Amino acid sequence: MPHPLDKSNFRQMILDSPDQFRLGFSLAKDIRVPGTFRAIMISGMGGSALPGNLFRIYLNDLFRSESPDKQPLPIYQNRFYTLPPESYRDCLNVICSYSGNTEETISAFEEALAHHLPCVGLSSGGKIEEMCLQNGVPHIKLPLPSPDFQPRIGTGYFFGALFQVLVNQGLVPDMTGELLAEAESLKLALPELEEQGKALSKKLVGKTPVIYATPKYKSVAMVWKIKLNENAKTPAFWNFFPELNHNEMVGFTLPQANFSIIMLRDMDDHPQNIKRFAVTADLLRAKGVDVILLDMQGKSVYAKIFMSIVLSDFASYYLALEYGQDPTPVVMVEELKKLLV
Repeated sequence: MPHPLDKSNFRQMILDSPDQFRLGFSLAKDIRVPGTFRAIMISGMGGSALPGNLFRIYLNDLFRSESPDKQPLPIYQNRFYTLPPESYRDCLNVICSYSGNTEETISAFEEALAHHLPCVGLSSGGKIEEMCLQNGVPHIKLPLPSPDFQPRIGTGYFFGALFQVLVNQGLVPDMTGELLAEAESLKLALPELEEQGKALSKKLVGKTPVIYATPKYKSVAMVWKIKLNENAKTPAFWNFFPELNHNEMVGFTLPQANFSIIMLRDMDDHPQNIKRFAVTADLLRAKGVDVILLDMQGKSVYAKIFMSIVLSDFASYYLALEYGQDPTPVVMVEELKKLLV
């Protein structure tokens, strides 16, 4: 039975998340866009944009391992009403809005259509699906497992569908089999990750979390921050080594809040950057700042990304319960949308 505060059974959404990759692949199996592309632009906001950040980490590593001498496929992201210049240069524009009604993404899509740019749309319906159907743009219809399903928990659907599109276009090697095996391993790790997340949540009660990571995984730190914001309804912030050592760290000379620093350390990172984690932790603790050092779990890039993301899901979920909050709704976002009409 779900916790009484968890009215939409958000915990079950976390437990089901590894299965999303398989369905994501199948949703896009017949999707192809005419043309030759040298770059990808992903337009989306909020939870509909998160997969793009993680997608870039995985693809950059894939290109390095598969073709070290080959130029990686540039993956750009757009989080605004208008398109950046890169959208116009041999670029496939991917329009992502889980609801299909995100106003910034609709505006960017309208610009793409006005300039006859090649596009593919991903949504569960809404205006984006209508625009795709009216303009002959390929559309991938994302599932809504429940009426209250939140885009931030649907990363696997986006990731799987996006990857399958690039496979269909001949832009990446077909690694779907390997990714499905990774997803099965992730499922086996869920009980341990839940216990870790529950324990971590108790350490974060009454604290302002700040997430630090390496440059390679800085988007994972950003996702942690967003999960804490939306699930636990609490402020959180993020940054990455070594940049934070040149500015942000100095701000903790005079901490103005009760911070808890979560450091996501990748033991495969540059040795000198790894050293910075321990040294910085000592400096911060000397200023009375709480520091939690977490080594990223798993051997592959996929495992490190998604084991960390699931840990953030559980930690933020249980922190929401500690604060007496339902983790699913984002009331302030809905209020903002009404005020912008």
